[in-house]
Amino acid sequence: MLKGKIRSAKNEKTLLVAGIIFIAFTLRPAITAVGPLVGSIRADTGISNGLAGLLTTLPLLAFAIMSSFTPKFAEKIGNKWCVLIGLVTLGTGIIMRSVGMLVFLFSGTILIGLGIAICNVLLPGIVKRSFPRKVGLLTGIYTLSMGLWAGMAPGLSTPLAEGMNLGWQMSLGVWTILVFIAIIIWIPQLKSKKLSAALPPLESANSSIWLSPIAWQVTFFMGLQSMIYFSFTAWLPEILHSEGMSISASGWMVTLLQFSGLPANFIIPVLADRLPNQKGIAIGIGVFCFIGLAGLLSSGNTIISTISIILIGIALGAAISHSLTLIGLRAANAKQAADLSGMAQSVGYLLAALGPFVIGYLFDLFHSWTIPLILLGVISLLMTFAGFGAGRNQYVLQQNRKEASTTIA
Repeated sequence: MLKGKIRSAKNEKTLLVAGIIFIAFTLRPAITAVGPLVGSIRADTGISNGLAGLLTTLPLLAFAIMSSFTPKFAEKIGNKWCVLIGLVTLGTGIIMRSVGMLVFLFSGTILIGLGIAICNVLLPGIVKRSFPRKVGLLTGIYTLSMGLWAGMAPGLSTPLAEGMNLGWQMSLGVWTILVFIAIIIWIPQLKSKKLSAALPPLESANSSIWLSPIAWQVTFFMGLQSMIYFSFTAWLPEILHSEGMSISASGWMVTLLQFSGLPANFIIPVLADRLPNQKGIAIGIGVFCFIGLAGLLSSGNTIISTISIILIGIALGAAISHSLTLIGLRAANAKQAADLSGMAQSVGYLLAALGPFVIGYLFDLFHSWTIPLILLGVISLLMTFAGFGAGRNQYVLQQNRKEASTTIA
């Protein structure tokens, strides 16, 4: 009887991990697949470059808006039902965007952002509640899964659209398959009422997470690394093309940027979970990012540019997984994790949405990529400072872990 219960519990955990992995698969392709198809979309719909840019910016704005509301929404209907709603919203948005009509192109894009935002915010809390002693490992697994498809999607977009003659609509619509599979795998979670033990709530005079200094440091680290990431995914091909690289080759450099960060996606959360504090990780991320930016700024040499992109890719791969890990490590329980995730991602993605616009505006103003790259270098320094503060061994609403342990005891 006991063995049967243990086996059943293991099966439930395995199914939950599978659900988390497949949800992670769906969280980036609908966005990263757009870039290579922008030319086809513009030619077919007649929209301007500015409106085409909204296809990337609108999801980020939706992230920023929805992230702050998601924790309260989840409190009312439950995390797992809320995740299902997020997946259905995402799938609906992908289908609407693929119809081809202008109104559905943009309304579907907004729904995609809202659906992804819900899942983005709730996954750290689910990991914290169900795997409180393995936050780093599980975060590493799902950020690796997310990064894998983020890198594959732009590479597959053009072959699907042109090589298989699907057109841009079906090329974008094919990602509903991943969403459908994720929904099927997630549905059994709705029947499971058993939750893993989580740390009890902690008493704190500072009752609002928005008043916590360390919560703001986590938030700024999340936001500034996202600003750098989305600025690069938007403008890296143009930066490299201005240095003499072909458009085709510079497009592949975006894929190199994405895949360079995959090992760090997994390794950094596991490492962060084992260290007494995470200050050194923030410094390492900042050093890699700054050196990579300096290499792009100072050289038009293809080899140096390639090495620089790899360094930046490693830094950004480490940064996104580390920011999500910090949400779990700085939270004392699942509710704090959800609240911190909502705060970090609402403010963070608002900053991220500004990045591509500001970088493009500066290029239009100065007709050079020097000033934009210098600005990204400054942002990388600010990100490092924020990450150093966020790496302190404290909970967002508690002075430190030692004090937390005493309080719980």
